[in-house]
Amino acid sequence: MTAHTRDPGRSDRVALYSGYRPEVQGLRAVAVLLVVIYHVFVGRVSGGVDIFLLISAFFMTLSFVRKIEGGRRLDIPRYWLHIFRRLLPLASLIIVGTLVLLALFYPDTSIRDFRWQGLASVFYLQNWELASASVDYYAADHSTASPFQHFWSLSVQGQVFLLWPLIFGFAWWVRRRTRISSVPVLAVCFGLIFAASIAYSVVTTETQQAFAYFDTRARLWEFALGSLIALAIPYLNPPRIVRIILGWVGIVSMVSVGVLVDVQGAFPGWIALWPLLSAAAIIVAGNTGSPFGFDRFLSWWPVVKLGDAAYALYLVHWPLLITYLVIRDRPMAGWRSGIVLVVLSVVLAIIITHKVENPIRRWQWPELSQRRSGAVIAVCVATVVVPTVLWMQTESVRAQRLVDNAYRNNPGAVALEPGFNFRGDPGAPALPLPEDLPANDAWIGESCPGDIALDPAYANACHEFVPNDSPDKTVLLVGNSHTQHWLPALEPMAETNNWRVIIYSQLGCFYTVAEEQPAESCKGWLNGADQAVDVIDPDLMFVQGTFTSVNGEQSKPGFEQRMRELDALGIPVVGIRDVPRFPGPLANCAIDKGTDHPDCYRGHAMLGTPDPQRALAAELPHFESMDMTDLVCPDQQCRPTVGNVYVYFDDDHLSEMYAHTLAPEFTRRAEQALSAAGVQL
Repeated sequence: MTAHTRDPGRSDRVALYSGYRPEVQGLRAVAVLLVVIYHVFVGRVSGGVDIFLLISAFFMTLSFVRKIEGGRRLDIPRYWLHIFRRLLPLASLIIVGTLVLLALFYPDTSIRDFRWQGLASVFYLQNWELASASVDYYAADHSTASPFQHFWSLSVQGQVFLLWPLIFGFAWWVRRRTRISSVPVLAVCFGLIFAASIAYSVVTTETQQAFAYFDTRARLWEFALGSLIALAIPYLNPPRIVRIILGWVGIVSMVSVGVLVDVQGAFPGWIALWPLLSAAAIIVAGNTGSPFGFDRFLSWWPVVKLGDAAYALYLVHWPLLITYLVIRDRPMAGWRSGIVLVVLSVVLAIIITHKVENPIRRWQWPELSQRRSGAVIAVCVATVVVPTVLWMQTESVRAQRLVDNAYRNNPGAVALEPGFNFRGDPGAPALPLPEDLPANDAWIGESCPGDIALDPAYANACHEFVPNDSPDKTVLLVGNSHTQHWLPALEPMAETNNWRVIIYSQLGCFYTVAEEQPAESCKGWLNGADQAVDVIDPDLMFVQGTFTSVNGEQSKPGFEQRMRELDALGIPVVGIRDVPRFPGPLANCAIDKGTDHPDCYRGHAMLGTPDPQRALAAELPHFESMDMTDLVCPDQQCRPTVGNVYVYFDDDHLSEMYAHTLAPEFTRRAEQALSAAGVQL
């Protein structure tokens, strides 16, 4: 590689961006090994994925600039078909294989969400699926992670493979119209993307890191940096000794990122510059030709071959790891099992690359026409979509059939009524089915309509659960998810009494005072609660009256203050006692051991104790307490199921189905409480 101080002609410019880079392919091998080793043994971010993204943009930029400067037609649609025709066969194979593992080894409670993620992965949308679900990439217990989670980076990469060619197309158009070299045009474009994206990434990582980690917009700067390096590399020619030092400093810096810095919560912000600039140093060092240069190792044929298999290794290692952890019920792999997993992943990756990926890449038939390439892509997508959709449809039909018979087979809380006699099928499964259980939370309605004019900062917390244009009463619920989960029990009562029901809620926040809030964001929500009461002017309210943890139950002084304020306004309020919380989902034990297994019954410190709200209810004329604990945990024991219905859908929230079966008794007790608070129904 030689330095250039003049403006090269067309042939020289093309030559600048030509040439095979074995040391960069070797760098790809090191990056993927960092990812695998850190996933298996450390459970922390290594920066290897970020390097992967940078390298993909580096090679793509070199390829397109060669075409533009060589005066060749870009044919972007053909490129899109070509790249996805190469990527999708192996991805589809791994997705289908992972779906098989999912059916064989994973708990039913995980299958529903993970199936959707398989579909999201084949359409290169997995990053957005994970972002919308606020998945914690840094979760210490990998056994609960999705076996498709690693497809997030491939999804981001696939989206960039669609976007980047459009930028190259713009540079090609400018060159055709003005004869200006594409290099400065692309440098400006990628420079702007780099600046905008890294600024967005830093801000979003600071404010909502779980979302930012998977956000394509927060990752574009990593690709832009790879493209900028590719544009600059032909013009960089540091002395040999400097390049040798750059190579060694780069590799030491790259490997040490995850060791020296706890980057949890910091990626993909500015800290990601560390591994990326380390990789850039290695790329700039290039092929030194020195026996002391690290590039000699990177260019060593076994390392280059592993780089060739990097895509397959990245694909296979994660589902193998997660499946092993699920089978063994472990949060992390041990050293011996970890070594076996790494070796097995490498061996499988090499075999798959040799037997599947390389033959498909060398297959010329699809390259003869765009229609053929499109057909290969369609077959790959269909290979995933068809069996997944059929599986989902089969389960949906089965679930609907069970729901249709639930009035006989799954009475829920009705089974606690005196004299109840079960007449259903003794072999009927408990509902919701385990695969549907994680999503069986209460629906909270649509966003509040225009007649409820809250400040925009608070409007997102307001929902209309039961619409009614001419209600006899307007009912307001204020609280968090422990208020929301009573909505299915309240709905029949609201419809019978011609109520309009509004809920103002935010997850994890307490309807108390600012000093008692668990998060800063709750303080703003609390200000909005005051506005909601003023604007909605409710005829009556329901709130969460006590606050539980896994260890017990407490009253909050701020709650009493709130109730006194509402009582002074003359608003009748019913405080619903909180439900017990547990360290993990009660249903998991029942799914493993059976719903009636004694090991699955749990106690809690609040059971058998009087409702702490009673004293306040005795003092305030417009406040009354309501306790449903005996129907959530009958006989002072919390069972996974009551009346063949799962009581909780997780560790501390009632399932929507069980809450619905509570409706008759909820109505009776609510009527008593409201009557005591001076409300005439």
